Amino acid sequence: MIEGKAAIALTGAEFAIEPISVLPPGDGEVLVRIAASGVCHTDWDINRNAKTNWVLGHEGAGEVLATGAGVHHVKTGDRVLLNWAIPCGECFQCARGNTNICESKPSVPHERTLWRGQPIGRAFGLGTMSTHTVVPRQAVIPLHVDIPYESACIVGCGVMTGVGSVLNAARVEPGSSVVVLGTGGVGLNCIQGARIAGATRIIAIDVNPSRLEMACTFGATHTILADREDAGLLRAAQEVKKLTGGRGADYAFESTAVPALGAAPLAMIRNGGTAVQASGIEEPISFDMELFEWDKTYINPLYGQCNPSIDFPRLLDLYAGGALKLDEMVTRTYRLEDLETAFEDMLAGRNAKGVLLME
Repeated sequence: MIEGKAAIALTGAEFAIEPISVLPPGDGEVLVRIAASGVCHTDWDINRNAKTNWVLGHEGAGEVLATGAGVHHVKTGDRVLLNWAIPCGECFQCARGNTNICESKPSVPHERTLWRGQPIGRAFGLGTMSTHTVVPRQAVIPLHVDIPYESACIVGCGVMTGVGSVLNAARVEPGSSVVVLGTGGVGLNCIQGARIAGATRIIAIDVNPSRLEMACTFGATHTILADREDAGLLRAAQEVKKLTGGRGADYAFESTAVPALGAAPLAMIRNGGTAVQASGIEEPISFDMELFEWDKTYINPLYGQCNPSIDFPRLLDLYAGGALKLDEMVTRTYRLEDLETAFEDMLAGRNAKGVLLME
């Protein structure tokens, strides 16, 4: 048994950094010493809406400390990245290559982690805001390139979601025009994905001028400072049309997570264009069906349609080759004990990405 510490979601939208005990891995499981964990809006939402206690965090990288029987792709001492959309590899969806929407997601018993002497679950089966975790073998991806843990950990959610939405889901074509609504972590990675895909006009839209400056460093060719009073961003859509020959963009990615803007990407694209809901809005949205005219497509992929065995090595290779900016995205690092400050900076839009370092 290993004694460590973790950020525990408490009921009442509070959290605490408290001691935990982590037991050895069982068959098909891996014990990982977490070195770095990304700080994501999803973590904030889980904490804010917690109805039970959880170990927070779902973006993590670290070192393998032990493996259970049946684990062959990693060994003790390996540097690894964790993936929260854990595929079983055998269900209906996995058999069709849709591993991101696995129907039988593997998990480990809550008893692997003890908090105040009782078993506790981990967010997304990972709980990366902790010094140690035990996860299914399918959640563990070897780091085959030289990369700092703080840069590696963010691949496991925001980077994969943004870049994957562009490359896997929308399949943006070279020479095309792309609009990205919202330049937080997911939006900046949609911009990176569009640059990597060869889009020649990449338009970033945000209400925060400093975020638009960040967008330019990651590949935006044009920016539009939005007005909070612009309902549905319809005035911004007119600016997009001016920048795209009057038609609208070929692709538009919604990455604000603001329900009132759920329909906005449809206003940005040309007839026959593709709109993508990349931010994970999970609330009712009213649509003016006229926005769908004519032959427009609106898709809602999960996690950039991630296939971990294919996509994580590809993203790491893009990083190693200089095309995918990860070091530059980590604006600030924090101690685990400074999670509250990390959340505050995230909500204020101060960081491209904040990361917790466990040591």
